[in-house]
Amino acid sequence: MQGPVRIAPSILSADFARLGEEVRAIEAAGADYVHVDVMDGHFVPNITIGPMVVKALRPHTSLIMDVHLMISPADPYLDAFAEAGADILTVHPESGPHLHRSIQRIKALGKKAGVSLNPATPAKMLDYVLEDVDLVLVMSVNPGFGGQSFIESQLRKIEALRKAIDKTGKTIDLQVDGGIDPLTAPRAISAGADVLVAGTATFRGGPAQYAANIAALRG
Repeated sequence: MQGPVRIAPSILSADFARLGEEVRAIEAAGADYVHVDVMDGHFVPNITIGPMVVKALRPHTSLIMDVHLMISPADPYLDAFAEAGADILTVHPESGPHLHRSIQRIKALGKKAGVSLNPATPAKMLDYVLEDVDLVLVMSVNPGFGGQSFIESQLRKIEALRKAIDKTGKTIDLQVDGGIDPLTAPRAISAGADVLVAGTATFRGGPAQYAANIAALRG
């Protein structure tokens, strides 16, 4: 069953010089998760932040810290991000040799496990692990940079995953990240998404705008 729509602002688009204040501001504005994009310049063409920043932000928010690991290999860093205060750790099938083992490790650390699918990665990559995960993240842009345009073909993938998730009877978040704005958000939701990651669309206009920006994404 599709859950209520939750908004996960991506701090990739926040003011990095004032990250603590930015995270407090999005919580006050009605965000549900804090989405942390971790990039290594190897798995994706950009370098962002590591466990120390997650640890520094943890005292600033009571929201779910949703950490998306766009790094390869991911396994050596799972413990560090868990200890830093992540609540959800999301990995890519391509970021290590054994996806099931990565999911097991995240669960053993007491965290929720997510798997992210790049635009060309098919939904069937989850055929044998779907019941083990808490979140599926569909990338509706190629990961690495904010501000990109939504890739239309991902709507079919969201629809297919919604059916697969409903078939399990489990509560599994279906998250979409990339090019989410007030025009694409309702389309992602109608395809079956219930968590929307939005960077540019959340942080546009500064803190006074965050509440209106978040409300516009909920539809």
